[in-house]
Amino acid sequence: MSGKTNSAWLCTACLLVASVAAAQIVNEKDHPYFYHALDYGSEADYNPLSFIINGGFDILQTENQSRNLGNIKYITGVRNLTFNLASPLKSIQAYGVKQFFADEVLPLSADKKNMQWLPNYELHVIGGGMEYRAIAEWYAAHGFQFPRTASFVTMAAQHFVNEVVENNGYVGRTVDPIADIYIFDPLGVLLFSFDPVCEFFGETLNMADWSYQPAYNPTLGNLENAGQNFIMKYKLPFNERYAVFYHFGMNGLLGVSYEYEDGEWITVAGGLRNTENVLVPDIAGARKQTATLQWNAGFFYDRNNSLMFSLLATGQRSYGIVANVYPGLISIGGFSPGFFAAFTAGNRMVFGLNVSYVPLGLATSSR
Repeated sequence: MSGKTNSAWLCTACLLVASVAAAQIVNEKDHPYFYHALDYGSEADYNPLSFIINGGFDILQTENQSRNLGNIKYITGVRNLTFNLASPLKSIQAYGVKQFFADEVLPLSADKKNMQWLPNYELHVIGGGMEYRAIAEWYAAHGFQFPRTASFVTMAAQHFVNEVVENNGYVGRTVDPIADIYIFDPLGVLLFSFDPVCEFFGETLNMADWSYQPAYNPTLGNLENAGQNFIMKYKLPFNERYAVFYHFGMNGLLGVSYEYEDGEWITVAGGLRNTENVLVPDIAGARKQTATLQWNAGFFYDRNNSLMFSLLATGQRSYGIVANVYPGLISIGGFSPGFFAAFTAGNRMVFGLNVSYVPLGLATSSR
């Protein structure tokens, strides 16, 4: 592959991204499909900075990734990310063109080690597209002049941080960020620029962001309880008090929701979660990873689709059990913070406290 060919690819991709961004300057007054300015629950915590933290450092939930922010190789990650994005065709060639489209782009394989396409569609097209529109709605609700353009910039920052942290200290060819940034992220933005798409996901599937409450532990230098989660809740047509529930991010939980009072829902769900990203050895010229899975189960209570309380249990060593209490559930003299508690390996406990609209709380641990 020549340098001119790679430069042409890069210019084409940049033009695609720029055209999507430029198109958002029009039609700035959006109907709120995903952000409703609620002052309680997970929506009270939702803002561009918390979105960047939860999404950018989402990978820290895995077992083989240190939560210590000082251990992340940021400079190496930036260099390797830009190296691959600047010469995408060479990275794809090293990985294998057919293998790239089979693993990353086309949903043709049900083999776990070849299903990199699944999170691309779930997390980048659907999840990323929804977040693009939700952040635009946040900016609009807070009086920003060009909310969709601001959202696009915020999305780009979050995705860049995410890819840098995921790359960490790896040096070499990799195609994952190429598929994410050049194909699926722009596709998600474009898809959720259309109101009928947002209406379907926001009002028929009741899709929402139920991310965690990130907190910094100054003693250990750890970023605790960071993670981006999405949910869908489809009400059964024959009895709308019941709904099919799907929770996805690092985990995939399927369950049942029940509306016991107007707008008040409880949910039980079970499934699997990604506990480790491991190398697949059959690609010689570029990195290929797959996920190690463990069982996972959860209980959720939400009010008007804003998460108030969650309890998750899993078979992984870190954060085997974690409870999140969101603002609005418990009040102390008119003050209603959010907090979390997690049990990790060796019976260590982690505690954290969050305040609405402050994107990062404070955490401590038992030892």
